[in-house]
Amino acid sequence: MAAQRKQVVDAKKTIGIVGYDGVQALDIVGPVDSFSIASAHLASERHDSGPAYEVLVLAPSRRAFVAESGIVIRPHRALEAAPPLDTVIVPGGRALRLQPATNARIGHWLKARAPDIRRVASVCTGIYALAPTGLLDGRRVTTHWRFTSEIAKLFPKVRVDTDALFIKDGQFYTSAGITAGIDLALALIEEDYGTQIALAVARYLVVYLKRPGGQEQYSEPLRFQMKSSDRLSDLAPWIRGHLHQDLSVETLAAKACLSPRHFTRCFKRAFGVTPGEFVEHMRLDEARRRLSTSGVTIEDVSESVGFASADSFRRAFERRFGIAPSIYRGRFSAA
Repeated sequence: MAAQRKQVVDAKKTIGIVGYDGVQALDIVGPVDSFSIASAHLASERHDSGPAYEVLVLAPSRRAFVAESGIVIRPHRALEAAPPLDTVIVPGGRALRLQPATNARIGHWLKARAPDIRRVASVCTGIYALAPTGLLDGRRVTTHWRFTSEIAKLFPKVRVDTDALFIKDGQFYTSAGITAGIDLALALIEEDYGTQIALAVARYLVVYLKRPGGQEQYSEPLRFQMKSSDRLSDLAPWIRGHLHQDLSVETLAAKACLSPRHFTRCFKRAFGVTPGEFVEHMRLDEARRRLSTSGVTIEDVSESVGFASADSFRRAFERRFGIAPSIYRGRFSAA
């Protein structure tokens, strides 16, 4: 049995990444480089030259296609000539949203091949090709924060998580915008070859293995940050990096070199909420991530993000998410 498991782990896995005119180039290049680096690292570790992954760029035809940015990419195979695949990744791009013919062709191919593929994933707006197939009906999904509302309206049978960087539901994986394709690729590598290999790839790429927080941190807080005054422009990322410390109005006002009363008025005008509400929002988002990924106690999580007590943390968590921290951990820690 052990030998059989080793044979499965050691077998080369063929990854198909679907390209087309109007694709987002980084949605392709990020995962391709991640899998390539994993292969090189494993070959070095095993002292052999056999790749762990064979990555094939697939397209509707063998002709070169042009990404949104103007980069020209030549595919390895046409979709119809694709060999048996372990994993398929559909990158996002304007064409899947605005060109029905491109969307339909890729979607039809996905639906036909999905039963024979171990993992089917979308990056960013790649979900626009995957969702119409019905394969995601009833499943939790995510996409770029800019398009979550539209996906929820267009495909009411899917359950959209607006904050997740990536989600696994059965054999299907969906991820948020653009660079989240690297987060997804690292998760797939970790699933295949373990944490140490995935961590080695993340270190080589100079990225987090498990990025803190969700994509909300790249949408709403940054939108507020751009609108805020110079004195408040650096405050949101500073708060996120000091969640365990005293973040009272007095502390934040001193950081912004304003009086507490004036600071509160300026903050609410810039961020739309009070300083206390904003801090609690950030603390709870980080606590949710830690509950999903760590083995520490709920008391440790609450203390690590700056709550005065575990009871106050539990009350705030239930008020925000409608579920107790312990139940949340039970439901989502494995995912």
